Amino acid sequence: MLEVGKWPVFALLPPEELRLIRQACVFGSAANEAIYVTVNDEVFALGTNCSGCLGLGDTQSTIEPRRIDILCGKKIVSLSYGTGPHVVIATADGEVYAWGHNGYSQLGNGTTNHGLTPALVSTNLISKRVTEVACGSHHTIALTTEGEVYAWGYNNSGQVGSGSTANQPTPRRVSSCLQNKVVVNIACGQLCSMAVMDNGETYGWGYNCNGQLGLGNNGNQQTPCRIAALQGINVVQVACGYAHTLALTDEGFVYSWGANSYGQLGTGNKSNQAVPTLINMDKERLVEVAACHTSHTSAAKTQSGQVLMWGQCRGQAVAYPHVTHFTSTDDVFACFATPAVTWHLLSVDGDDYLTVAQSLKREFDSPEISDLKFLVDGKCIHVHKALLKIRCEHFRALLNETDEETIEIHQFSYLVYRAFLEYLYTDTINLPPEDAIGLLDLATYYRESRLKRLCQETIKRGISEENAITLLSAAVKYEARDLEEFCFKFCVNHLTAVTQTQAFADMDHDLLKNFISKASRYGAFKN
Repeated sequence: MLEVGKWPVFALLPPEELRLIRQACVFGSAANEAIYVTVNDEVFALGTNCSGCLGLGDTQSTIEPRRIDILCGKKIVSLSYGTGPHVVIATADGEVYAWGHNGYSQLGNGTTNHGLTPALVSTNLISKRVTEVACGSHHTIALTTEGEVYAWGYNNSGQVGSGSTANQPTPRRVSSCLQNKVVVNIACGQLCSMAVMDNGETYGWGYNCNGQLGLGNNGNQQTPCRIAALQGINVVQVACGYAHTLALTDEGFVYSWGANSYGQLGTGNKSNQAVPTLINMDKERLVEVAACHTSHTSAAKTQSGQVLMWGQCRGQAVAYPHVTHFTSTDDVFACFATPAVTWHLLSVDGDDYLTVAQSLKREFDSPEISDLKFLVDGKCIHVHKALLKIRCEHFRALLNETDEETIEIHQFSYLVYRAFLEYLYTDTINLPPEDAIGLLDLATYYRESRLKRLCQETIKRGISEENAITLLSAAVKYEARDLEEFCFKFCVNHLTAVTQTQAFADMDHDLLKNFISKASRYGAFKN
């Protein structure tokens, strides 16, 4: 996990305080302000406190952390900030709090008075649960559990999406083309807003003089416009830089568009692009893209864990994605962005502090204090009987009936069974999608419903045109209805390529018949 020490603003904090930090955000014109949350869910702030952006009730700078009492215990799930700066958070209860600079009503309270302490943003949101917030320079957008987007603040270029250029003093639902859509991801550039739909469509609105909306022109848009050039491409995440945009697809490709004077589009040149352009990443699947509205830096992470960066990197213009030694996209912004702010809310682990979960993870398959081993395909896996009994009904029954110190397993492979046992220690699985099918089989056999859901999510994240039919067949076999529907929709959205794969040619006759019938009802074969 990320070491918060990479950010100079934390340099004076003693080690015992650093070890308690669970979440953190660094912001400000010189990365000289920070807010962090401890393992006890206490919230602290430190730094220059421009416009009262630390939420401490005054505008006094502080080199030592001060507690923000009103936020303690609120459980922050999303945080974003502007360039004023203003700060906006969403809590686990779906509430939105805002404070700091308010010259353009970006705090959503109907005034233009700066907010010195966090205040609940209630207008039109009181009955809503907000899951994600995003800020541009002086505007704010929020995403609700129902897939609605609300926006407020500075609107000189239409970035609030209201159909005018008048500033929006309180939250207003962004409707127009989004009226009957379900939004799943949001992001803001300095003066623009972006949203990804549950069907993979991407919409943008606001400032567009650098082509950052991806519409093929340079005209500002006062209401959301669908990016037509991404027709048939399913976007799952979007990230905005100062005036450029990155989009990650369900197949792990990245498209970029907008300003490119620092090579931030990763195209190998410095020419702006008004339409999405595919970045050449040497065919390795990407799982995350990162950008921040304060900088011209871009970053991405591959499925194997490699981190790439491009754009403005410590004053240099890097026009192609460059492989780094980092393990997190956060490190790119700490070390190379200007200013060196965080692009999202960080999750931070201390060096020495180990939670119960971390301690259990460390002891998995360690022979030192284990009291049971499984023999699978001739290989041993060391575990602890007490933990297995606590975590799994199957093992509770099995281990109450036997005192064996070694149990042989023949029904499942070593890879699958080890992943299952590791899941009991960590609550996570780390398998490629094809191997997750075998784990899905085991989860079905042992009636482990949560593991079954995790397998389905792993398979979803790893789906591609080549393996889509294989994964669909597995979903049908193990009666994973949600996964079956997801794989089916992916196959239909990529029908031409999927039908040319060997897996499609080898498809079971009954499954093929059902697939064609359902695809026909879905309208896949209409001209």
